[in-house]
Amino acid sequence: MGRIDYYRDTDAPQANSLVPAASAVVVDQAGRLILQRRADNDLWALPGGAMEIGESVAETVVREVREETGLDVRPEYIIGVYTDPEHVFAYDDGEVRQEYSVCIACRAQGGQLQISDESTELGAFTPEEVEKLPMHPRIRARILDFLAGERGAVR
Repeated sequence: MGRIDYYRDTDAPQANSLVPAASAVVVDQAGRLILQRRADNDLWALPGGAMEIGESVAETVVREVREETGLDVRPEYIIGVYTDPEHVFAYDDGEVRQEYSVCIACRAQGGQLQISDESTELGAFTPEEVEKLPMHPRIRARILDFLAGERGAVR
């Protein structure tokens, strides 16, 4: 399913849905951040996705990271909750979702990097390398909050 991200765009469609989601700042043993290049917008992003009924937010982030990167992770703490109503995602089926994502710091514990159907590339990056990657500003905000040592921020 195709998706268009809108952020602070006066031409953005009105949101008609709010879905809890989780994203993960995954750090490998060398202290690098694991990112995926999304297939739908060609931008680098954190792994993550929508919560399913019956899951906790921690279970969501573990599942999504495994599905999108092939890695097994241990959630450590909440970096922040991101709910900016000016960030919406428009899907091909007519759903327009307002951002609602809990971002969790995670430690990689195993598995192997493996591209999913949602990504075209995976990589491990130092904070300096991340600065140069094309990325949505709301994803970059989560990474900057993590690097600044934020815990439990509401954004």
